Amino acid sequence: MLVLKKGGCCMNAGIIGMGRYVPEKIVKNIDFEKTLDTTDEWIRSRTGIEARHFATEDENTSHMAIQATEKAIENAGITPDQIGLIVVATVTPDRAFPSVACQLTEHLGIQCAAMDVSAACSGFIYGLVTAKQFIEMNSYEYVLVVGVEKLSKITDWNDRNTAILFGDGACAAIVSKVSQGRGILSFELGADGSGGKHLLLNDENHIAMNGREVFKFAVRQMGESAISVLEKAGLQKEDCDFLIPHQANIRIMEAARERLDLPVEKMSKTVHKYGNTSAASIGISLVEELENGKIKDDDVLVLVGFGGGLTWGAVTIRWGK
Repeated sequence: MLVLKKGGCCMNAGIIGMGRYVPEKIVKNIDFEKTLDTTDEWIRSRTGIEARHFATEDENTSHMAIQATEKAIENAGITPDQIGLIVVATVTPDRAFPSVACQLTEHLGIQCAAMDVSAACSGFIYGLVTAKQFIEMNSYEYVLVVGVEKLSKITDWNDRNTAILFGDGACAAIVSKVSQGRGILSFELGADGSGGKHLLLNDENHIAMNGREVFKFAVRQMGESAISVLEKAGLQKEDCDFLIPHQANIRIMEAARERLDLPVEKMSKTVHKYGNTSAASIGISLVEELENGKIKDDDVLVLVGFGGGLTWGAVTIRWGK
């Protein structure tokens, strides 16, 4: 019998192992000066981006997902056959079907439930929350969540407003039950389809964006969602040890940090190195901060993102197994 307490199950679901992958090819701002009416200074000042990584033509979404997944499985100390569900967040699958998640089952040599989730840049958060539900209802012991994008294949290289923003990459997390008081403490998911026209895949199969409208939405929603998930967890702004926002634009990220009254050193910033990697963005940043030793056991983290749809999502996590 599953015993419940206020706020959820006796043991929360949490991340027990992670991995990431970014392609080797680096494209710097100066490279765009050759083809677009832009400059390195203009890009840096408006977005905070200095460089991004692009996959090669024969390096598809599933390939990047595999690289991140293998690292996550190793770091979690489990074997692939222990995974009961795979959730892949992506808007750039190799093809409409089979899903990237199904392709992962083949590579791992397992048979399990598998599905792709399309929530754009909020996708990794959607994946974590999906995993949380299945874990805490005792449906699966381990869930693999992947955020992966090859945005370079849907970028309009003639549009200076979007071409400079995006990069490719992948992150992966193994989610399972963790010690009492740790794990995913609260979450918020949302979508407003009326804003979909401001950020979409157009008829030419390219990203199209109304930057002004997306910026206004993101600044408001990122801050509100960050505060909301802390309150749902019974915490205050001052309880937040580290903020990991979607790495879309440094000005949007700074607005969320200021809403939480956090010092600069308590916000993850990787946008300058990788650009906007959509569903992979938050996970890539989380792995980087773990590798840098900036996140320690029992730290309270807020992960928050927004994306095309328009979608948004946030989680509060007390870190540790």
